[in-house]
Amino acid sequence: MNKGVYLALFSIGLAQGMKIPIHYVKKKEWRPELFFGTGGMPSSHSAGVSTLTTYIALQRGLPTFDFALSLVYGLIVMYDAQGVRRQTGELTLKVNSMNDLIDKIQKDESVEFKQESPKRLKEMLGHQPEEVIGGALMGVLVGVIGHLCTKKNRKSSIFKVRF
Repeated sequence: MNKGVYLALFSIGLAQGMKIPIHYVKKKEWRPELFFGTGGMPSSHSAGVSTLTTYIALQRGLPTFDFALSLVYGLIVMYDAQGVRRQTGELTLKVNSMNDLIDKIQKDESVEFKQESPKRLKEMLGHQPEEVIGGALMGVLVGVIGHLCTKKNRKSSIFKVRF
């Protein structure tokens, strides 16, 4: 594996980890399980692809096939994260609220009716645009820092080889 992959995976993990304190600040509730969930601020999808694209741009240059491929792939991932997946999450909210309404109606009935309630669907699937942007900015920052660290390591290793 190369350093771009390591940096992208690190960025994804960092974004997932940041969701816990950000959620705590917003909602005053500690939820460590958010590390393994989807959705929320910042978008780990955006962070990962932005880190990789930034790293490739700085290491290989903008006019390369690697950068073009990474950029287009990243844009598709970010569009999907805030588009299709977000719409799915909003639809899930409506389905869950309909289940709540059905439960209320059933409780008011005098007829005995036995049915197991379906599990609630996961509501936080996609991202708001600001979550995608937040992940992308974090990804660019990690990509730049990763490039700078790699650049320093390369200089020092070249230095060691010459002398």
